[in-house]
Amino acid sequence: MPRRGRNIQARIDHKEQSASLARWDPSPSKIVRGMLKLARVGSKDIVYDLGCGDARILIMAVKKFGARKAIGYEIRQDLYEGAMKEIQNQNLQNRITLIRDDLLNADLSEASVITLYLFPTANEILRPKLENEARFATRVVSHDYPIETWQAADTAVCSTGNLYLYVIPQAFQSSLSDKTANHQ
Repeated sequence: MPRRGRNIQARIDHKEQSASLARWDPSPSKIVRGMLKLARVGSKDIVYDLGCGDARILIMAVKKFGARKAIGYEIRQDLYEGAMKEIQNQNLQNRITLIRDDLLNADLSEASVITLYLFPTANEILRPKLENEARFATRVVSHDYPIETWQAADTAVCSTGNLYLYVIPQAFQSSLSDKTANHQ
């Protein structure tokens, strides 16, 4: 295959992989509240939602929990457009930023809280990015699916699933030291 054809195919494969990392299944407000409560979101926090769908986590983070700022990544055009309309309808565009892009391209440097509702394979693909890019003490909350090899700092059981709270880097330090011990 000519080089140009391979590049196009690689972009198509990446786009298909990204689209298959999650399906949009809106989290009930009780779950959203539980995620933000478990992460102890407050006025100093910058909340990221990777695969933010209709932005309900972002909206609740700023309106009900007083987060300073919220940033969402959404790859689907229809969800992005609907979320932008809702953010504008609620006049929250000065506190919520929505980025239409693949969550694997997210710049995590500002995040103090990251929320996830992704398939287990997506959590596994995202894990190295979180380990390498998330700031010290960033709280990561995952709905339904744990991040394999990470140690949860806290968990909560809700009517429609489990919530897992991880704190960077404590969440993965034990798994790193286990790997080091096994190689010696």
